[in-house]
Amino acid sequence: MDRLLVVRCPDLLDEDEGGAVLRSFAEVIAAVEAYCPWVTAVRAGVCSLPARGPARYFGGEGALADLVQEAAEQVTPAEVGVADGLFAAVLAARRGLIVPAGGTPAFLAPLPVAALGQDDLTGLLDRLGIRTLGGFAALPDPHVLGRFGADGAHAHRVAGGRSGELADLRQPRVARLLVGDPAEEGPAVTEPGFWGGMSDADARAARCLSAAQELLGTDGVVTVRLQGGRSPAERARFVTWAAGGPMRGAVPGAARSRAGGSGAPWPGRIPEPAPAVVHPEPVRADLADALGEPVRVSARGLLATVPDRLSVEGGPWEPLSGWAGPWPSDERWWSRSRRRGARLQVVTDRAAHLLLVERGRWWVEATYG
Repeated sequence: MDRLLVVRCPDLLDEDEGGAVLRSFAEVIAAVEAYCPWVTAVRAGVCSLPARGPARYFGGEGALADLVQEAAEQVTPAEVGVADGLFAAVLAARRGLIVPAGGTPAFLAPLPVAALGQDDLTGLLDRLGIRTLGGFAALPDPHVLGRFGADGAHAHRVAGGRSGELADLRQPRVARLLVGDPAEEGPAVTEPGFWGGMSDADARAARCLSAAQELLGTDGVVTVRLQGGRSPAERARFVTWAAGGPMRGAVPGAARSRAGGSGAPWPGRIPEPAPAVVHPEPVRADLADALGEPVRVSARGLLATVPDRLSVEGGPWEPLSGWAGPWPSDERWWSRSRRRGARLQVVTDRAAHLLLVERGRWWVEATYG
């Protein structure tokens, strides 16, 4: 789990109609960002930041906590705590504690199960005579899953310090100005963690994206969705990120076939792996054979000569250490906008490129590294 420092502002936990609370909280976040740029708004009045890196820089977690608290209290009274995982760190902030690394289970054990914020689960555990987080954490995993279901099993891991976050730590209304609404995001917001569900990092990333979207506008935050196509640029489509929609890198299931995804026949499609950089505008290049003559691709999609060297944007010639292709493509052959070309992968001592040739001219379309 991540080592987190949490700032809790008791006077800013409840929003007001005019938005003064959220504006003050935004000032707190700005003040805290002087010590770490990766501040996450958890809910109104509560924010977190990773503790390990800043603590090393500012002389330890105690020194960092003092500096952050002093900065936050220039705006409003603040409580600061450090622990493993968001759930424990919020509870530590309420007590002004720095829980030692690895000490989260012992810190949580004596606390009441009501700290989980789940009334139904608390009532059921109370009837069973289980009143502390330690007592709940001591129950065997299979019994918890069978008796309390998936939500109860997740709360069981949190109570034992094995998972760091509960959705109940966040309030939906904060989505309007500061953070996303994880309660409404659903499991499709991000890729699931290794054991299913959202990891702590996934949840924080979703909140950061929601916050950025509030600042930049609906179309200011986009994610990539794979679709059918031959070139890397054609296969990646930018779609507006939404808290209730998918953030996955590929179109799942039936939607993939409808979008003309990887299962569709795309003659001339470049094989995996995908390049690291797709240039917004192709870069002019020259490709020559051993005699210095331009390399051409025949009407049948075959190389007329063997590629030997490459020059990018009129720069020095670089010898090729390998190449693959070509992959010819003939697009919109039925219309006046017909495009015929071919793609070639080449490797030099400095990088690997995806080249495109159209009308006898070579271009660097993408770079692998």
